[in-house]
Amino acid sequence: MMMKEEYVILVDEQDNPIGEMEKQAAHEENKKHRAFSVFLLDEQGRILLQKRAAGKYHSPNLWTNACCGHPRPDESTIDAAKRRTFEELGIQVEIEELFTLSYAEQLENGLWENEYDHVFVGKYTDPIERFNPDEVRAIKYVAAYELLDDLKLHPEQYTFWFKKIMPKLLPYLEKVD
Repeated sequence: MMMKEEYVILVDEQDNPIGEMEKQAAHEENKKHRAFSVFLLDEQGRILLQKRAAGKYHSPNLWTNACCGHPRPDESTIDAAKRRTFEELGIQVEIEELFTLSYAEQLENGLWENEYDHVFVGKYTDPIERFNPDEVRAIKYVAAYELLDDLKLHPEQYTFWFKKIMPKLLPYLEKVD
């Protein structure tokens, strides 16, 4: 089955839509586009991490947040975040947007992560039994303090955006019910 091209929403520095572009081209041409990152916590407040699949076109085999991606044109960011969480992890979960941040970073393979990222958080307490192996290689829950220590000791094992988001996320973690 042929994969249909995915389009992203191009945005300005204030997240105002200014067009759309094929996803791969946006990453190759360093075009700012809308993105999201989903963080999930279990009943003990541990953070769900996923190890990206080896076949991912960028940042393969790196640990990151539960799910991330891009809304399609004419799709709300929260709907896209819920859709991708289901596509990647096989779960449906309620999430809320906490904050946004903008970043641009050239990756080792020449692609760019130039994104206006909407960060969502939610609680998920059931087992995750059927994640998508094309997207996710492994999952684990980690306490925030252990994760912070590991980020300092092994930053090369984590995605670029995850390292950008974590310091901004920490003040919110105690407030998540």
